[in-house]
Amino acid sequence: QVFTLLETVYHAFDKISAKHCVFKVETIGDCYVAVSGCPDPRKDHAVVMGRVASDCVYKMGILTKRLERALGPDTGDLNIRI
Repeated sequence: QVFTLLETVYHAFDKISAKHCVFKVETIGDCYVAVSGCPDPRKDHAVVMGRVASDCVYKMGILTKRLERALGPDTGDLNIRI
């Protein structure tokens, strides 16, 4: 169940990162690491990362509800830290 949960969340975050042209560095356990302005510098890198963070928080809320139905009520306690 943990694999399903993380795979679902990371796939959604990958889509968000691609939409904003943000580079996903890696995933470490339950940590998703991404950067903006690398490898190609951009002046709006902080704004873009703010938008990515906002989109990830929004998407996490949606996914948590969906995963709670699929994996059980304990899934509803998931949180995201930015």
